[in-house]
Amino acid sequence: MILVTGAAGLSGSHIVKEFSAQGVPVRALVRDRAKAAAIAFDKVDIVEGDMARPETLGPALAGVEKALLISSGNAQMQETQCRFIDACKSAGVGHVVKFSGAETGFDRAKFRFTQMHAQVEAYLEQSGLAWTHLLPAGFMQVYLREARTIMKTGELRLAAGDITLAPIDVADIAKIAVAVLRAPDQEGRTHRMTGPEALSVARIAGLMAQAAGRPVNYVAITPEQRRDELLAAGTPPYFADALFEQACERLRNPKATVHLESHREFNVTPTCFADFAKRHGADFP
Repeated sequence: MILVTGAAGLSGSHIVKEFSAQGVPVRALVRDRAKAAAIAFDKVDIVEGDMARPETLGPALAGVEKALLISSGNAQMQETQCRFIDACKSAGVGHVVKFSGAETGFDRAKFRFTQMHAQVEAYLEQSGLAWTHLLPAGFMQVYLREARTIMKTGELRLAAGDITLAPIDVADIAKIAVAVLRAPDQEGRTHRMTGPEALSVARIAGLMAQAAGRPVNYVAITPEQRRDELLAAGTPPYFADALFEQACERLRNPKATVHLESHREFNVTPTCFADFAKRHGADFP
């Protein structure tokens, strides 16, 4: 039995959907079953439990051989994930696959989420459990969050200067994650993965414009301006500050590197941003 945590979130739901599409049974952990209708796919066993409260995880972990560790990106992420690793060890789970993240050149200590991911990875490696790390780059789906601003102003406003990024489609990550969870001999391995192209944000805006059939102009703003705009739009301060850190670290490492080794290993065709944008053209009004 394979367990996917964070199954109602962006990455987890794509991975659960991919298991179902391949006809492979999977168990999906959610905090609230009432909010899990979107992952009620064939072959998916939905169980309720809270990763931060190990006493609730008995039914979720019963009989599980491998677990994919994903949780919400918040201030409690490190504590939540380490508690889950402890619960896996107590329940006799043999192998935990940790969903983390990485970008070219990042000092992981200078962005709070990569710092927490690194600390959880180290904790997992020292736990005595078999481990594997998944390190995708930034998601293509992040740009869908800018749709409201694009609709109002025709602008894609990001603190990205003239850097390049190699965003990856979460659907590609899902295919690789399922392959890793099903494959033998994955213990002690780290899988970095990106999209197939290093793109400037101006190019990303142009591809969004082609898909939407309307102008989308990239406007480079400072990390401070980006944080202020996010706060004005109602973004929680903790997350706005985290994105400020991410923007600063990206500007210090302006040239993205493409990593398609995992795509090739598991025969996953990488999705280019143009195809992603076409698929979501209606989301870029």
